[in-house]
Amino acid sequence: MATFEQLAAEAQDAPFSGWDFSWLAARSTDEPLPWSYWPEVARRAASARCMLDMGTGGGEGLSRLAPRPPRTVATEGWPPNAPVAARLLRPLGVPVVQDEGAADNVAEDPGRGRLPFRDGAFQLVANRHEAFLAAEVSRVLAPGGTFITQQVDMHSYDDLYRLLGLRVPEQPDSWLPLAQRQLRDAGLTVSVATAGEERQHFRDVAGIIYYLRVISWAIPEYSFEEYAGRLRELHETTEAWPATVRQRRFLVVAAKQ
Repeated sequence: MATFEQLAAEAQDAPFSGWDFSWLAARSTDEPLPWSYWPEVARRAASARCMLDMGTGGGEGLSRLAPRPPRTVATEGWPPNAPVAARLLRPLGVPVVQDEGAADNVAEDPGRGRLPFRDGAFQLVANRHEAFLAAEVSRVLAPGGTFITQQVDMHSYDDLYRLLGLRVPEQPDSWLPLAQRQLRDAGLTVSVATAGEERQHFRDVAGIIYYLRVISWAIPEYSFEEYAGRLRELHETTEAWPATVRQRRFLVVAAKQ
């Protein structure tokens, strides 16, 4: 059996690029959401001539989308990811535009989130786990166009807080009602609004350390050095494994009339 030091070193040194979590495949198993995001996008992409993928990450999901509209564009706001996405997507004929990204939707900051495209440029706008300014989404959608987004909901990191022995922050139950209101205020008609939960079962402490390393915003106060003792304790507690982390998501589909 691997020691805590060996597992921790492996997790700290494991590669991570773009939005590729494949390293975790040997460390965890998933119970998926009631829907599957990319097939939902593909159903709508089949009849679209032009599409925008907001916050494409490393372009991994978009690169596998089939069918893909003849004119597809991606944006990415995090500077390290933009060149990763460009290397993957440009050979497929998909340009990548680095933009500023929107502020967190809950902040409702209209000063950030402008999309660098003309009015009515896209029949389909897809967005997975990326903040958005609803007025800008509405502006770049063509009449009859569709916006589809999957978002990380409140309380998605509660189980990680508990694993580290931390108090779970107080939050509203969900920001799905806020997302619907923002889209309706921007003149869009919401046709789908559904919430769900996926579960990730981590087989050992390396998976937890890796996840906390790459999703650094999940627990702002976390650092490996400060919580190594608690992580070692988890590693040595046989009945703690597999450790289950529940993650809440919601899916919204809206149309421009």
